[in-house]
Amino acid sequence: MTFVIRGLAAAGSLAALALPAYAQTEVKIGYALAPDSHYGVAAKTFEEVVKAETGGDFEFNHFPSSGLGGEREVIEGLQIGTIEATIVSSGTLANFVPATGVFDIPFLFRDLEHARAVLDGDIGQEILGRFDDVGLHGLAWGEQGFRHITNNRNPIETPEDVQGLKIRTMENPVHLAAFNAMGAAPTPMAWPEVISSLQQGVIDGQENPLSVIVSVKLDEVQQYLTLSGHVYSPAMLLVSKPFWESLDDDQKAAFEKAGKEAAQAMRGFVDEVETTGVETLKERGMEVNELSAEQKAAFQEDIASAYEGYYETYGQELVDSIVNFK
Repeated sequence: MTFVIRGLAAAGSLAALALPAYAQTEVKIGYALAPDSHYGVAAKTFEEVVKAETGGDFEFNHFPSSGLGGEREVIEGLQIGTIEATIVSSGTLANFVPATGVFDIPFLFRDLEHARAVLDGDIGQEILGRFDDVGLHGLAWGEQGFRHITNNRNPIETPEDVQGLKIRTMENPVHLAAFNAMGAAPTPMAWPEVISSLQQGVIDGQENPLSVIVSVKLDEVQQYLTLSGHVYSPAMLLVSKPFWESLDDDQKAAFEKAGKEAAQAMRGFVDEVETTGVETLKERGMEVNELSAEQKAAFQEDIASAYEGYYETYGQELVDSIVNFK
C-alpha cells in the first residue's frame, strides 16, 4: 500500500511538472509588412514591454507579411475577437471611424514634428478614443511617414505627369479624391495584391512612405521614385475590444504603455529611413527626383476642388485647426 501511495504521489509530481505553472493568454498580432519593417520593430517592442510589465502573462504569436489577411480583414477579426492585436495603416481605418480620414488630406501637415504633435494632442487623442465605439481599442498613433509616388511610366514633376497614371491607392476615399482631381486613374487595392499587380502591369505605380518602399524592396518592380511628400501617413496600434475588456486594470496599463513605446519605436525607424532611404534606393537603381516647393504648390492648386469635399466631410474648422496647429 505504501508503495502504491508513493507511486501515485510520484506520478502526480511528474504530472505537475509537465504542466505550465499558469496558463498564458495568447495574443495574435497581425500586420502587413515584414518583421524587419517599422511594423515589425513596433510589434517586437510591443511584445517586450507587455511581457516586462506583466511578468509573462501573455504569449505573443506574430503574423507579419499579411499572414492573417489584408488590413480590413484583420481589423474585422479584432472586432469579433478572433485576433487580439494589429498594427495597421490609416488606409482602412476610415471605414471604421470616418474621422480618421482627416489626417490623410494631402498637404495637411508641414512636417513630421507638426504631424506628431497633432496626433499626440487633443485632436488625435479624441479621434483615437472613438475606436471604442466600434469593437476596437486604439492604444497609440504609430507612423509610416510622408507618402511618395513610384511608377514605371515616367518621372513626375508636374500634375500633367500623372494624367491617366494607373496608381494603386489604399482603400481610402480621401486619397481617391485627390488622385481623381489630378486626373490620375487611382486603383484601390489591398496590399497583398500590389507587388504582383506591378509586375504584371495591371497598375503603373503606387504611393507609400520611404519606410515601406525600402522595406518591401519596391525598387525591384518600380523604376521611378518621386519624393512628393503629398500625404502624411499615420499608423495605429489596435487591440480587440473583447480582448481589452477581458484584461484587469494592471494589464490594461501595461498594454497602454507598450502601445506608446511601440509607437515611439516606429517613429525612430521612420526618422532613420528618412535619413538613409533615398540613398539606399538610388544604390538599388531607382531614378529619384524631389518636388520643389513651387512644384508642390502646383499639385496643391490642381487638387483644390478636392478640398471642398474634405471641408464638407470633416468640417473646415477641424481642417483649419490642424493646418494652423502650433
